Amino acid sequence: MNSLMIYILFAVGLVLIVKGGDWFVDGASWIAEVTGIPKFIIGATIVSIATTLPEIIVSTIAAFEGHSILVSGVANAAALSQGKVSMAIGNGIGSVICNTALIMALSLVFMPIAVNKKDFTPKALLLLASVIALFVLSLGGSVSIMGAAVLLVIFVLFMLENIRSAKSQPDDEETEKPQVTRKEMLMHIGMIIAGAVCIVIGSNLLVNNGTEIARMLGVSEAIIAVTMVALGTSLPELVTAITSIVKKQASMSVGNVVGANIIDVTLILAICSFVYRGNLPVSTINIYLDFPVAIIASAIAVIPPVLTGKFHRYQGIALLCLYIAYLAIVIAGTPWYLSLFGIAA
Repeated sequence: MNSLMIYILFAVGLVLIVKGGDWFVDGASWIAEVTGIPKFIIGATIVSIATTLPEIIVSTIAAFEGHSILVSGVANAAALSQGKVSMAIGNGIGSVICNTALIMALSLVFMPIAVNKKDFTPKALLLLASVIALFVLSLGGSVSIMGAAVLLVIFVLFMLENIRSAKSQPDDEETEKPQVTRKEMLMHIGMIIAGAVCIVIGSNLLVNNGTEIARMLGVSEAIIAVTMVALGTSLPELVTAITSIVKKQASMSVGNVVGANIIDVTLILAICSFVYRGNLPVSTINIYLDFPVAIIASAIAVIPPVLTGKFHRYQGIALLCLYIAYLAIVIAGTPWYLSLFGIAA
């Protein structure tokens, strides 16, 4: 396959993921809305899972292919497998950084909002717990099955917290449930199915051709994963954020990003570990750069509103600066950065 076709297929994968994610989110959001679920809960659960589906599928496929290569016995199986695993982990943690330091940052710059501290604090603490737990659990160079189980427990706690919130507090913005016709229901179910199919096909194209692009450019799969792939799979969240800003529903965007990040860290990487069927290898750059940046970004995003009850524009500016610095290091300064810790790239 020539290089032009690889780039074309990579672009096609991105388009399918974006369009599929759009259909999936629209269908899932409509079904959630007609049930009368509060908007913040929709953002933190239904929409979060829907918009995170690209990351889930991309990372799961990459982890599965990594395991298949590892047990295949082919030449350089370990190195090839590590490349696929780097794609899986890089996509998951890269999406967290992109969601927080770019997508949430844009929302906060244009529309800082107030939050209900009682409802927001548990979710904020779970987000911080998830990224810190991932960092600690990976310090040995891999995430074990037991470590994956710990992350999965945090995910379950997050879902239980959302159920508690939904039961304890009515939605002030709740409107009368619309009348639902059979045609509308079938149409939106069809959108969900079509969206899922597009995401699966697009994810395969993205993983396979993203890996080939990395090889052609002479960069690691991890760098491609935390930049091009992470941004590509985070496009549904970006679309949701932009739409929320335009419609002045920033709480939907914030709830979506918080929920998506917890899912990215806990559910996605736990699934990858189970699919890989063993200790999921974690690269040095993940441990020393990606995970710490995710922790810093999450802290900047959630600590001020926990303390003050509202988001601030300066948080968005700080997060955007962090994202620019992170990209600069990833693209041009990784060897220099690792040398600060006495590690050869």
